[in-house]
Amino acid sequence: MSVVGRITAILTVIEKAPGSVGISELAAATGLAKGSVHRLVGQLLEERLLERSADARLTLGVRLFELGSSVPLPRTLAQAARPLMLDLHHATDRQVHLAVLDGVEVVYVEIVHGGLPLASSVGGRLPAHATGVGKALLAYSPQAVVADRVEAGLDPMTPRTISTPAGLTRALQDIRTVGTSYDHEESHLGVSCVAAPVFGADKKIRAALSVTGHTPRMDLPLLGVAVRTAAFTLSRQLRDAGL
Repeated sequence: MSVVGRITAILTVIEKAPGSVGISELAAATGLAKGSVHRLVGQLLEERLLERSADARLTLGVRLFELGSSVPLPRTLAQAARPLMLDLHHATDRQVHLAVLDGVEVVYVEIVHGGLPLASSVGGRLPAHATGVGKALLAYSPQAVVADRVEAGLDPMTPRTISTPAGLTRALQDIRTVGTSYDHEESHLGVSCVAAPVFGADKKIRAALSVTGHTPRMDLPLLGVAVRTAAFTLSRQLRDAGL
């Protein structure tokens, strides 16, 4: 079997599995030698085509969202969130985003569009410090992740973007206190958003959910209640599903 064939076999096994997969299971399912699987998995992890779950087993990686817009798993985070996002859109008449953290950037994994002139798209990326979803994710991530974001630079996207380590630290503390993150025209002038964290079954940050709209139409405290409720509901669903 060619290298491409072996990689495809590994990805296919993980795609069709109901949960995360171990090296031994991959070897048994593909018929490949365990050493060969271990070597290929290491390369796939380096390219972010695979990720390790909390128990060190393997799942498909965020990079596949970027390459193919969606990963055809039986149960994905985006699929779990979609009904709640539609409800949130109908209740608020705003654009709804679901994003995950990949390194020091956010990757949008699902969007319910609401007529905004924004170029956001599934698989799109933005620096985490300049977005509501990004700050929500950073606030509940390990300190090393925040340090990596600072080291990569806090370049402003607008004059309102937080661009100093001290400012980012204060913002993340506030988010942990109230459970809500705000984007006050920090990524796009004239556009604001409110976001809330989504946690997985392991109680670690998994994603962030937000509603976005033109600043004059954004009652952020009121919309924050709706976003927090939806994020809490999604967190509970992920917990119940073991995701």
